[in-house]
Amino acid sequence: MASIRDLKKDINFVLGDIIEAVTIWEAGSGNKETEEGTVLIDKAIDVFDQLMDKVNQKDVENQKAHFSAIRNELEAKATELVEQLNSLAN
Repeated sequence: MASIRDLKKDINFVLGDIIEAVTIWEAGSGNKETEEGTVLIDKAIDVFDQLMDKVNQKDVENQKAHFSAIRNELEAKATELVEQLNSLAN
């Protein structure tokens, strides 16, 4: 089983990369701090907070299943955010 530290790093890197991609999109399109970009960044921050709260939960019966579910949720939410970013770019 991967360590909790690795899971926290994955959450940080994945969502950080999405926020960076939004910032790059805004800079490249000449639209500094667009409303759509701000909403997408706020969503990524909310997902980060939710996932980190779940990782830091102490009263978990089956840790392996719990962390596997968090990893799956990260993948689903990140895919959703990337799709929203791609729709902005088009």
